[in-house]
Amino acid sequence: MATTETLNDLAGTLADALEGIDYETSIAFGELTITTGIGSLIELLTALRDDVQLKFVSFIDVTAVDYPGRERRFDVVYHLMSPTLNQRLRVKLETDEDTAVPSAVGVYPGANWFERETYDMYGVLFSGHPDLRRLLTDYGFEGHPLRKDFPLSGFVQVRYDDEQKRVVYEPVKLRQEFRDFDFLSPWEGTDYVLPGDEKAKQ
Repeated sequence: MATTETLNDLAGTLADALEGIDYETSIAFGELTITTGIGSLIELLTALRDDVQLKFVSFIDVTAVDYPGRERRFDVVYHLMSPTLNQRLRVKLETDEDTAVPSAVGVYPGANWFERETYDMYGVLFSGHPDLRRLLTDYGFEGHPLRKDFPLSGFVQVRYDDEQKRVVYEPVKLRQEFRDFDFLSPWEGTDYVLPGDEKAKQ
């Protein structure tokens, strides 16, 4: 983990290299975070990669964070690394369900599958992506599983049917009674008879 002094030095280097680009910096969790807008993203990433003092040439990943209460509910977060400086960097921007983020594939080809995963799991759109389709879920899957408003049980379940000799899709059926949690401790006494205690002497 880098020291605050090292990160402040990096922020100073960024100020020279990124002059004219709209961004803000902050230090959190031992890393420098750059917050930018959708319109400045590609210019910012290109400068971080190409500047001779920075050389953030290694693309680690891109993902999203969902804040459903916000108007722009998603933070799209990129992690980069400079082997030259031995430093990591976080780039962050906000977007909503309908506003596409420019694809970083032209700057970092390794962003391809990460952006597909982010689209699949969160529904974040990436404009200019060469092949933006689902990566982890099945064909015809509805919804985006890592959104905070996605139902915990999902919409459909998949199973192999021996009689039909094929995979079948069907609505989720919750048959188990134990899914109705009441959080009462059996040691402190419950308002009902516990299963198995029906024959016990009262």
